Amino acid sequence: MLTYPIDLIDDEGTVLVTSPDFPELTTYGDDRDEAVARAADAIEEAIAARIANREAIPTPSQGHLCVTLPTLTAVKVLLHQRMRAEGVTKTELARRLGWHLPQVDRVLDINHHSRLDRMDAALSAFDCRLTVKTKSVAC
Repeated sequence: MLTYPIDLIDDEGTVLVTSPDFPELTTYGDDRDEAVARAADAIEEAIAARIANREAIPTPSQGHLCVTLPTLTAVKVLLHQRMRAEGVTKTELARRLGWHLPQVDRVLDINHHSRLDRMDAALSAFDCRLTVKTKSVAC
């Protein structure tokens, strides 16, 4: 799971959201609950932009108030990070998997609901395997 910190700032009747890990991120809500709800979408959009631009995605820092992203988003971030770490392009990943380039685009697209078997296959190109375990959370 990816859990990123956010900061909430009262802004004359609305609540502004920023994140220390994503300086480019700003969103807002009419109240605290709406602002927190919009924060996850805003962080996913910041991540999508970074993937599209082949930029690094930061490791989550610590914070008082945090937003947890969906599991599929976390898996796509892991794939992107592995590609960057090994210098693998989308074209090279497509070659390794025997896929067409649009299939690779979809497994990296934060807004595409990729099947887990496709994510498993993509990670296997890096000799990685996705493992799942549960953990009780207090929040």
